[in-house]
Amino acid sequence: MSDMDGTLLSSDSRVSARSAEIISGLSRSGAEITVATARTPATVVPLLADTYTRPDAVVMTGSARWHRYPGHYDAVHFMPEADVVAGLEMCRRLGVHPFVYTLDADGAMLQVYHGAGAMNKAEENFYIERARLTLKRFHNGTPLPVSALPRTMLFFAMGERGRVEDAAAALREGTDCSVCCYPDIFNHDVANLEVFAPGVSKASAVLELKKSVGADRLVVFGDNLNDLPMFAVADVAVAVENAFTEVKEHADVVIGPNYTDSVANYILHDYTCE
Repeated sequence: MSDMDGTLLSSDSRVSARSAEIISGLSRSGAEITVATARTPATVVPLLADTYTRPDAVVMTGSARWHRYPGHYDAVHFMPEADVVAGLEMCRRLGVHPFVYTLDADGAMLQVYHGAGAMNKAEENFYIERARLTLKRFHNGTPLPVSALPRTMLFFAMGERGRVEDAAAALREGTDCSVCCYPDIFNHDVANLEVFAPGVSKASAVLELKKSVGADRLVVFGDNLNDLPMFAVADVAVAVENAFTEVKEHADVVIGPNYTDSVANYILHDYTCE
């Protein structure tokens, strides 16, 4: 079970041809390999286009799973409506304007609302990179509609680290939601904030998936602070060399950096030595 950004993905934020070849070959031989990521299927699908995996992908930090073939959501967790309303008001007061992710009633398309009139630079870059993707539709300058409240899955915000961390603290204190705040891997002055339904985490999601596929051993790979929950429940926790120091301190094994196919090579060695 591998994180994507900074872990499985190389420096160009892609799965290398070598990693895709290794993982696809092992998966076709029966290995249960997949990803656990903060990303949505809108970016997971194209990034894994050349990589065959068997189990569902854990997406949106565990708020859902994505069944790749033919493509649909499983195990979706929606946020309580009262927490959505209260959380958005807390963010507004602190000057944080999250993207709010909701799922269509047919369970196929994410609708993403950003109610602020303008975006900060990090938000703008995030939007530009994703604006033309399928499986996700943005509504900029549009507050969350009341009709979408019951199907809200996620708040995602990014911006100046201190401000975002203050919002995370307020949300932890004032709602029952799961709150995850961590530095951006490319710019440590910027922080990312994720808010989910109570109990949602990579840890709970990977344990559910482990049970559903009947695996008797869970090996996880990560680099950032939001990977620590799944490190805590894994049989073997593996950090890449470029991981945050705290992540490496909690790892059972530290391997090479993300840009040298380190995750795929470790899985290949681990699987063939069993």
